[in-house]
Amino acid sequence: MIIEPIADYACETGEGPLWHPDEGRLYWVDIPPGKLYRYDPATGAHGLVLDAGEAIGGYTIQEDGALLLFMARGRIALWREGQPLENLVDEIPAEREGRFNDVIADPAGRVFCGTMPRGASNGVLYRLDTDGSLTIVIEDAGTSNGMGFTQDLKTFYHTNTRRGITRYDYDIESGQISNPEFAVREGAASNGRPDGMTMDAANCFWSARWDGYALVHHMPNGREIQRLNFPVPKVSSATFGGPDYTDLYVTTAGGNIRETDGPQAGTLYRVRLGVKGKPPFRSHIKV
Repeated sequence: MIIEPIADYACETGEGPLWHPDEGRLYWVDIPPGKLYRYDPATGAHGLVLDAGEAIGGYTIQEDGALLLFMARGRIALWREGQPLENLVDEIPAEREGRFNDVIADPAGRVFCGTMPRGASNGVLYRLDTDGSLTIVIEDAGTSNGMGFTQDLKTFYHTNTRRGITRYDYDIESGQISNPEFAVREGAASNGRPDGMTMDAANCFWSARWDGYALVHHMPNGREIQRLNFPVPKVSSATFGGPDYTDLYVTTAGGNIRETDGPQAGTLYRVRLGVKGKPPFRSHIKV
């Protein structure tokens, strides 16, 4: 196994890697400055494609290939290359002092989108429905991070970095989640706290560990299968990409504190294990 550094932009919080199947390219963000990057494995080229000037917590791919960005103050905006951002939601009043964090499109085209804890709020998980309406699905969501769906579309995983990873029953018709059950409890801080995650084609999930130097491969019930060790502490998220979804791309953070986190902190990595992932679901939010 080779953990291969792909692109080094010394990201403060490199996050949200997502494979764009229409383009055959990978996107990822540096959350606090709102910088969106892109990598083309066919040519090896990579670079900055958007400097939003404000935080981008996460994003999804729309049906037409545009990116739907979830930003500071609850702002939700469409990005098409070469065009200005188009706001779908200017702000969410309750989120004026905060920002979105991790997000995921669901199989029906909705988006589950979490916010960061701030002040009296412990973070919220919203569901953005295809008509543009927002519903709170978890009031006390903590620091929402990695999310995913099983192959049968009946189970939803949600990471609260403060507590662990929870499985929910998921209803594709309504978008409702219910019957929470821990899959992974947060555990010892020395092992790192669960951050972003991705699902593979075998219903197993891969959980990045903030301050844990690792990406952890779990069975559907949460049992640990293996641990991939990285040369930097803040492993933040992962996704499968490539033409057959066997390239595992991993983001890291800490590029702003390399004196403590090391000279490769904030780098994008690739790992090839022969494990197959699956394409991301697309958001179908009406504009």
